[in-house]
Amino acid sequence: MLIAITRKVSPNISLCELTHLERQPINYENATRQHQEYEENLAKSGCNLISLAAEPDLPDSVFVEDTAVVFDELAIITLPGADSRKPETASIVEALKPHRKLFFIHEPGTMDGGDVLKVAKRIFVGITPRTNLEGIDQMRNILRPYGYSVQGVPVHGCLHLKSAVTQVREDYLLINPAWVDKSKFGRMNFIEVDPAEPYGANALMIGGKVIYPSAYHKTRRRLEAHGIDLQIVDASELAKAEGGVTCCSLIFKSNLTT
Repeated sequence: MLIAITRKVSPNISLCELTHLERQPINYENATRQHQEYEENLAKSGCNLISLAAEPDLPDSVFVEDTAVVFDELAIITLPGADSRKPETASIVEALKPHRKLFFIHEPGTMDGGDVLKVAKRIFVGITPRTNLEGIDQMRNILRPYGYSVQGVPVHGCLHLKSAVTQVREDYLLINPAWVDKSKFGRMNFIEVDPAEPYGANALMIGGKVIYPSAYHKTRRRLEAHGIDLQIVDASELAKAEGGVTCCSLIFKSNLTT
């Protein structure tokens, strides 16, 4: 069984951090409804939900992915690169304690979980304003005894690595090659986003299915042409906060112990 940790949308989501997008009005009621539908899709995909209460004082806290990276053997609690987001990790520590042995990224390292792409035992970490080389080195040292490789990957033009590339099948990555270099990922197969949809590379693979935003029709057709089984969700409100479908959950196997 899979566990998915989520958190309700903060009523102050309109005060979120923004890096690459102009600020737009975010409809809290619509964001809440869309997030509930997202959680329902997680449940349909076989996840047992742990839905945490909203954090009114932490506008970005719905994006739980940035606070931790969960592996089969352990979890790493990150140190988010934006100072306003650092307090978000406290409740995630409590939620993960029963499930994994916890390790921590410490200053001067920083890391957002949205910069971490796991492909089996290969871990790719975006080098971005939110994740620095010290944070990547700390992750590498934590994971080395467990047989993982950790590779830093430069990212340009977007907030996180997983804004530019995500896994959609065991042997396929969905990628925007304008934002990240395909050669950094070795002998993988690639599906490129339609050039008119630069933000279309963020997809959430759960088992044999992929949760994907409804906004990117052209890229959706490319995925379907490769036989990718999609569950389409409306994620338009949280997209205004630079959020994607990977951002709103921490998903991991529940049958493992620390």
